[in-house]
Amino acid sequence: MFDMGFTELMLIGIVALVVIGPERLPGVARTAGKYFGRLKRFMTTIKADVEQELRADELRAILADQQQELNTLKDSISGAGKEFEKDISAVSEAADSLAQDIDETPPRDEAVAAAESADNSVVESTPTPDPVADEATSKTASKTKA
Repeated sequence: MFDMGFTELMLIGIVALVVIGPERLPGVARTAGKYFGRLKRFMTTIKADVEQELRADELRAILADQQQELNTLKDSISGAGKEFEKDISAVSEAADSLAQDIDETPPRDEAVAAAESADNSVVESTPTPDPVADEATSKTASKTKA
């Protein structure tokens, strides 16, 4: 704290011994040491408080920077979310238009059922052979050959 060497302290001690005297010098030295210790503790406390305030100011500055970065990130995420919502709505609209296109064309199952019913009507219009008539025709044919 004070830049004092051994010779300066020795000179102060000799002057104090001469001025105060040998009887009261130990009491005065104790009292001076007590006050010097209090002064040293006070200076240490003040120094710690100042350093703490400086660190608090630095932390506030860092916090402000982080808050600013957080707000920037929040804005970018919000913008990305809005773009995502736009993309989702575009996909939804495309899906709706595709669903309308599908509803306008007949489903494949109905087309297949219509084709099958047309095939059945052709089969039904073809006459089926009568087994009784076939026997009679085959008997007459065999009599004719004989």
